[in-house]
Amino acid sequence: MQLHYIGNTGVRASGGRTLPVIDPSDGQPYDEIQRGTAEDVDAAVRAARQCLDTVWGRLSAAERGRLLHKLSAKVAEHAEELAAIEQRDCGKPTRQAKADALALVRYFEFYAGACDKLHGETLPYQDGYAVLTWREPHGVTGHVIPWNYPMQIFGRSVGGALAAGNACVVKPSEDACLSLLRVAELAAEVGFPAGAINIVTGYGHEVGDALARHPGIDHISFTGSPRVGTLIQQVAAERHCPVTLELGGKSPQVVFADADLDAALPVIVNAIVQNGGQTCSAGSRLLVERSLYEPLLDRLGGLFANLRVGPAAMDLDVGPLIRASQQQRVWDFLSDAQHAGIPMVAQGQIVDEAPETGYYQAPTLLRDVPPAHRLAQEEVFGPVLAAMAFADEDEAVALANGTQFGLVAGVWTRDGGRQLRMARRIRSGQVFVNNYGAGGGVELPFGGVKSSGHGREKGFEALYAFTTLKTVAIRHG
Repeated sequence: MQLHYIGNTGVRASGGRTLPVIDPSDGQPYDEIQRGTAEDVDAAVRAARQCLDTVWGRLSAAERGRLLHKLSAKVAEHAEELAAIEQRDCGKPTRQAKADALALVRYFEFYAGACDKLHGETLPYQDGYAVLTWREPHGVTGHVIPWNYPMQIFGRSVGGALAAGNACVVKPSEDACLSLLRVAELAAEVGFPAGAINIVTGYGHEVGDALARHPGIDHISFTGSPRVGTLIQQVAAERHCPVTLELGGKSPQVVFADADLDAALPVIVNAIVQNGGQTCSAGSRLLVERSLYEPLLDRLGGLFANLRVGPAAMDLDVGPLIRASQQQRVWDFLSDAQHAGIPMVAQGQIVDEAPETGYYQAPTLLRDVPPAHRLAQEEVFGPVLAAMAFADEDEAVALANGTQFGLVAGVWTRDGGRQLRMARRIRSGQVFVNNYGAGGGVELPFGGVKSSGHGREKGFEALYAFTTLKTVAIRHG
């Protein structure tokens, strides 16, 4: 049985209830977590505040950086263990789970080096005054972490908050939290003071809601669905609590006739099947210039047909989806496509070794998807790629911008002028030209526009969101 982690101590839920931990590869429970309550959240917030006021808030930026460096090294030592935890908890193929553990190492490493680089400014003003600005932590920050990339999002959210000097209360998804509980233990082992990192597990409508409403939370970072993001933002607004929201996407891959297909096609496939398509930045819409449409789909269909799906431990191209309800959601989208007469180009294969009780979905490539159909408008969060053709650059821009989302876009063209025009005209937080994701660099600010949210995580830009700016004006004349 897993416990909350509050004040560097394992703690049972105050209500005495637990939740099962399900292995997506076979649909069977194998552990339990605590079903937290508002009382548990309050205990975590009080522990964070106590730590901030007595220990954490008194450390220098350099001292915080040294602790984050130690944690980075400790996570690297335990990367295999953490990957194994995440593999079973999330259903990630082995190599994806290992990549996530190494990404967490890099996040802590990056923010360790950033701690003492967060500078204020001196401002020219009237004679007789000295005016300066300081960057100060909000205080106690709340972090709601989703189930698709627990370690990575913990690193970019909690890592940035700690670097800026905040103490943190974390609510991971009830579907995937085991790796984060272990990371909190590792933080205590390297010297993080009790209360700097606190984790309360449980349901979103119980723990997440209590966290968003708690008057002791000074900033909220949330990654998840637009619907829940709206609820959190509404609750936070009642007490004027700032929020950073990353709320998903319906990201286009725009391929022009002059694109290098040998470079583009493997990336296009990976962008929709990585983590079973359960990625906010998944390249789920494929927009192709009409003269290239048929030859591209012919080649891409062959790649899809060769994809294999199976248990996480088999380390195939795709693992299971996270839970039965997510599997059903993908089935519903595909059923709607079938009823609408949307043609299927190709589909991958679920291996015979995959248990029938697991949550599997074969990667599916669909063509001629109407731009207004829900497959082209809504986030499926599964390995389903919707292809459509465009006639010219203007139509490509209209299609790319034609959803409520604006998180990521990919543009594939050798034309330098077009590269810049498309990057300017697409409404998106990130535009990747002749690549997609730039290798996932932690240095690159990440976030969306429109219904994909606001604020930025990753990179140095994230530190600004985890601080507040104080202006100090001293009259000396």
